[in-house]
Amino acid sequence: MDYKHIVVAVDGSEAAEKAFKKSVSIAKRNDARLIIAHVIDSRTFATAEAYDRTLSERAEEYAKELLDTYIESARNEGITDLVRCIEYGSPKVKVPRDIAENFGADLIICGATGMNAVERFLIGSVSESITRHAKCDVLVTR
Repeated sequence: MDYKHIVVAVDGSEAAEKAFKKSVSIAKRNDARLIIAHVIDSRTFATAEAYDRTLSERAEEYAKELLDTYIESARNEGITDLVRCIEYGSPKVKVPRDIAENFGADLIICGATGMNAVERFLIGSVSESITRHAKCDVLVTR
């Protein structure tokens, strides 16, 4: 099966870096569009923003810089069909339901999380949620 629209979810972590490298490799082999997505988890700063109104602006600036770095790296690897995507919300929902569906993704790539068993039990991992809710193939890199 050929993949033509690949979404890679990135957050700046080491796991996301591995997912990105794998996505570049697969996109090159399949001559696919690579959608590099970052979801700003607005729940994490919703209450703190009452004290510091610049949090969302800084989060968006970080997201733009992060995606610029990934876009440049992908271009250096020869990928020309690139899309940057920044969304606000929960990555668990936004990646599989909104981003993947909006771009007609046939593959989502994400990194495995570094959470321990207690954290996974309490909040669940993003990669687990993406796998559960996606309507296309999902590759979780370690």
